[in-house]
Amino acid sequence: MEKILTARSDRNIKFHDLRRLLLRYGFSKWTRNNHYIFSREDIPEIIILQPLSDGNAKPYQVKLVRNLFNKYKFYLRGV
Repeated sequence: MEKILTARSDRNIKFHDLRRLLLRYGFSKWTRNNHYIFSREDIPEIIILQPLSDGNAKPYQVKLVRNLFNKYKFYLRGV
């Protein structure tokens, strides 16, 4: 999970790892078609993710999650 937050390899992040990270930090998930929508009560932004056909996350979506974590000062806590 550390590589998600360090921007070392945005093209090689598995979608399920990104999804798992958001869920571990208390985000709720809804699914609509193949779009995964994440929200959290105390955060006004929502994150919409869609996996690539190879199972990886889209690099710009990894960056969105990283920016959200930095903005709200989330830190890895035994994840």
